[in-house]
Amino acid sequence: MSRIGKEPVAIPAGVTVTVDGQKVTVKGKLGELSYVMHSGITAEVKDGKVVVSCENDKLLGNFHGLARALINNHVKGVSEGYTKKLTIEGTGFKAALQGKQLALSLGFASPKIFDIPDDIKVTVENDGLLVTVTGIEKSHVGEAAARIRSFYPAEPYKGKGIKYEGEHIRRKQGKKVA
Repeated sequence: MSRIGKEPVAIPAGVTVTVDGQKVTVKGKLGELSYVMHSGITAEVKDGKVVVSCENDKLLGNFHGLARALINNHVKGVSEGYTKKLTIEGTGFKAALQGKQLALSLGFASPKIFDIPDDIKVTVENDGLLVTVTGIEKSHVGEAAARIRSFYPAEPYKGKGIKYEGEHIRRKQGKKVA
């Protein structure tokens, strides 16, 4: 049996979970998310918890743990939300919001433009040096942050570029002059 899959998901106050066949819908103060489970995986709400079970653990064990983890992420997303913070380092590097777009000045001839998805909220703080990506679906927040970071990942020599807050960049020494 899947170790992750057999743990029940606690439902916090203000969150409702409904199971309709293979579809699990989670509603909370921040929004609504739904997930369609693989056939052979079932879920039911018991005593304020969601219990995920599977018919054949040999064949469906991976999907059992996956379904439980995704339901848990949805419950946390609609109750608390997810946040990723990106810091921008470099001379003249900055970010600015322009409607539903994020303009990144990263030393190129023209600014890099990132179109913000509808379910993601992006804020720019600290004079354009801190970008915060928030949303209710964990995968969408992570993907948006990764796409923003991909325009200019932090390089190892001077450390300039875009990096996640708290990320450690291994620095290289560079050329030695004899």
